Amino acid sequence: MGRHGTIAGRKAAQDSKRAASFTKYARLITVAAKAGGDPDYNPSLRTAIDKAKAAGLPNDNIKRAIQKGTGELEGESYEELTFEGYGAGGVAVVVETLTDNKNRTTSSVKHAFDKFGGNLGTPGCVSYMFTRKGVFVFDKETGVTEEQLMDVALEAGADDIVEYDDSFEVTCSPEAFDAVSKALKDANLEALEADINNVPSMESTPSDNSAISNLKKMIETLEDDDDVQKVFTNCAIDLYE
Repeated sequence: MGRHGTIAGRKAAQDSKRAASFTKYARLITVAAKAGGDPDYNPSLRTAIDKAKAAGLPNDNIKRAIQKGTGELEGESYEELTFEGYGAGGVAVVVETLTDNKNRTTSSVKHAFDKFGGNLGTPGCVSYMFTRKGVFVFDKETGVTEEQLMDVALEAGADDIVEYDDSFEVTCSPEAFDAVSKALKDANLEALEADINNVPSMESTPSDNSAISNLKKMIETLEDDDDVQKVFTNCAIDLYE
């Protein structure tokens, strides 16, 4: 995720991810459930379940993933790994993963960077170009208005609301994410996306079409990997168009 894309582009990207694999969502639930299996008392688990349900993950799969996290069922132990580097054209890239095999994941991520003209770097080499923020995206076609969002989200602790051609984007601190999320749901304001993301504080614009093409291919390759949860870039061009 880099520059804010169109709603159509975001929906297409989401549909592609949903069709690819349920494995990522099950892993996310299992890891979150380690802090407690009741979503009413575990906001991270509640968010993970919401994502899984939106992707169409069956309830039985969700239940098993929770039981693996709480230890009721035997399951793999997942480790959170974050990779940083530069893609084609000097674009900063952050890759967040959940894996049961560190060597496999490291090899796969490095291969994707190498294959498409990037360079995998050391921890901290690009993360300073991003800020962790809660992000909620609303499709204007649902009828939501900026006034509604201001009344609900800002009151609950959101920092800003930005209007785009076809959407609104609400941002908040990671600490305020759960409160803002609850307030929006209580007001029946359903977000197309709701997550804590790495938002670029400085952007980069590739100088040629080949770099953009390689970036798109690299991101697609990474996101198709079951070990990869999220990919963030500081590219100023929408890579999902």
